[in-house]
Amino acid sequence: MIDSAEVAIAADAAGLGSATIYLAALDRERPRLALDSGRPIYPASMIKVPLAAATASAVDAGRVRWDDPIEVLAANMTFNDAPSPLEPGYVATVIELVELMLTRSDNVATNVLMDVLGREPATVDAHALGLRETAFRRKLSGKLPLIDDPAATGRNSHPAREAADLFEGIARGSMPSSLLLHRFLRGQVWNTKLSAGLEPGDRFAHKTGDTDDTSHDGGILELAGGGRYVIVVYSELASNDETDARFAAFMRRIRSRLVEG
Repeated sequence: MIDSAEVAIAADAAGLGSATIYLAALDRERPRLALDSGRPIYPASMIKVPLAAATASAVDAGRVRWDDPIEVLAANMTFNDAPSPLEPGYVATVIELVELMLTRSDNVATNVLMDVLGREPATVDAHALGLRETAFRRKLSGKLPLIDDPAATGRNSHPAREAADLFEGIARGSMPSSLLLHRFLRGQVWNTKLSAGLEPGDRFAHKTGDTDDTSHDGGILELAGGGRYVIVVYSELASNDETDARFAAFMRRIRSRLVEG
């Protein structure tokens, strides 16, 4: 198994800067590898995975149903990297919102779900899942100006360490609706970062996150030749094609060592 020094070398060679990186082998009794300065990094759209998990917890508790109809309000509209199928007046189900949020990183679906769950209750549910530093404090904006959000209480929080915890829980089936969340993560349409460093036959159930000055990717990796891993990379690099290429270069180097065992 690759060690922490090799992860650091691979990150440096790929030009990832002072990225926070977590890597865990799911099929082996090996300690999780971490490069983490402890410096908070804004999670961007990585916050959508714990929001999906909080939704599943609310469904389990009977506070919400997957087939509940929810009207999309104009107040929740914002820009998306790909056109959102949601528009004011459209009635979506909760499960439809979660799928759009995870597979397409839909910001509108995210904002609607924050209204459905409530930010404080969703944060409580995340904490109950062991994500003690995760918090939902404001709605998402696809670009400036920021969405009008009078209920905002600060920036969202979901550190890379807890992202790795959550992906591991989903992979092991210990989170509510793990199979469903895993399936949605497998349907990810944004595959230009870590995914671009994989080989045919590999499967990566993952989520990306971007702002102008952050670029993240992480999820559950299944190699074609066997072996399951959780990998999470949070970087403070500009979101652009060059950064995506750095993520891919890092994955190619890491993958070669994972295959070697």
